[in-house]
Amino acid sequence: MRFAVVVLVALLALLQMRLWVSADGFRGVAQLRSQVAAQANENRDLTERNRRLEAEVADLRQGFSALEERARADLGLIAPNESFYIYAERPRRGPEAGAR
Repeated sequence: MRFAVVVLVALLALLQMRLWVSADGFRGVAQLRSQVAAQANENRDLTERNRRLEAEVADLRQGFSALEERARADLGLIAPNESFYIYAERPRRGPEAGAR
């Protein structure tokens, strides 16, 4: 009887140690939960990016205003009969130039 109790206590200690220390115990579950949370955040960000891109594609397919805006911004194109102006800031003078 005493031998059976010792064996059962040893078995219980072994199972508890595996539960607390091993990679598939509580530590492993906590790591997996943090990985799931990080993946959920990344999925949320990518879903939002996909939604924006789908809206942009739909806008480009529907009308020329978005296409024209894209050509102006990305390619620097101008329409016929338009004038293109570049405004540049004047170079600033140093403190000694202002004292003269």
